[in-house]
Amino acid sequence: MRTEGTLTRLDRVFARLDREPQRPAHIDMPRMSRHRVVLFSATLAFYLAIVWAVVTTSWLVRLDWQVMFFRPYQQWPQIHAFLDYYVVLGQRGPTAVMVASWLGWRSWRQRTLRPLLTLATSLLLLNITVGAAKYGMGRLGPHYATVIGSNEMGMGGDIFPSGHTANAVVTWGILAYLASTPRARRWLSAGSAVTSLGVGLTTVYLGTHWLSDVLLGWAAGLLILLALPWFEPLIARVEQLLFDLRDRWRDRRGRPATAAPAAPADAPVVLGPRAPARDEAPVARETVGAGRPPRPAVYLAPGPHTTRAERTPVTPAGSRRPPHPDRAPRGTTSTARS
Repeated sequence: MRTEGTLTRLDRVFARLDREPQRPAHIDMPRMSRHRVVLFSATLAFYLAIVWAVVTTSWLVRLDWQVMFFRPYQQWPQIHAFLDYYVVLGQRGPTAVMVASWLGWRSWRQRTLRPLLTLATSLLLLNITVGAAKYGMGRLGPHYATVIGSNEMGMGGDIFPSGHTANAVVTWGILAYLASTPRARRWLSAGSAVTSLGVGLTTVYLGTHWLSDVLLGWAAGLLILLALPWFEPLIARVEQLLFDLRDRWRDRRGRPATAAPAAPADAPVVLGPRAPARDEAPVARETVGAGRPPRPAVYLAPGPHTTRAERTPVTPAGSRRPPHPDRAPRGTTSTARS
C-alpha cells in the first residue's frame, strides 16, 4: 500500500533532514593562508590610517563635519521610519540571538559545537577589541560635539569605532565563515557585506556616528573575521574538552548501583571473628554448613524440666524438703541434655 501521497510538507522536510549526514566530512576549517595574511595586514594598515587621520584632524574630520551639517535625516525624512528598524540588524543582542539560534540548529544536526564556539569566540574578540578602542580614544558623537571642526577625541565618548557596524560585520559575516560550500560562502559574504554597509550608512543617516566611525567599524569587524583561523586549534580543544565532560557526566549518571552478590543456597556461611568481651574467652572461627541445623540458643536448649511442685525452694537457712530419691542433685548434668 502506498503511503507517500499522504505525507504532509512538514513530514517531507523532516524526512529530508533525516537523510543528511550527522558529521559532514566535506566541511574544512579555514586556514591562515598567505592570501588571508595579506588581507589581514592590509586591513590593519587601513585601520591605523583611519585612526591617524582622525587624531591629526585631517581632511577626514572635515568630511565628518560636512556630512553632519548636511543632516541626511532631514534631507530624506520618508525613509526615517524604515531605517529605525533596519539599524537593529547591527545591535548586538538581537543579532546574536538570531544567529545563535541558526548555529545551534546546525550544531545539533552535525553533532559538533564548532559553530557555537566560533560565534562565541568572535563576539568575545569583538567586545575586547572594539570596547578597548572606544573607551581608549573617548570620542564624542555628532549630537554631543562641542567645538566645530575638532576631532572630539579624549572627551569621554564611546562611539569610535562604530559598534553597530563592527557587530554587523562580525555577526553576519560568521555565517559566511562557517559556510560548508564555496558557493554558499560567496553568497553569504556578499549578503553580510551589503547588510553591514547598510547598517553603517544608517547610523550616519540618523546622526549617531561620524563617517570615520563607520569606516573604522568596518575595518575592526573585518580584522576579527580574518583572524579567526588562528583560534581554530583553541576552539577544537575546547570542543573536545566539553565532549569529554559530557561523556563523564553521562557515565556517572547512567552507571547502575552495584549490589553485593547473593551467596548460593548450598555455600557454607563463614562467621567472622567477634571481638571477645572483657570477661569472655575468645571464640574460635566456626563454619556452619547449610544442611546442619543451627545451634539453638542457651535459653532454648532442650532438656527435661521439672514442674513447679518438684522445685525445691531455696531459703537462706537451706531447703526444708528432704531430697527426692529420683531427682538428680542440683548442679549435675542430665544425660538427655545435649
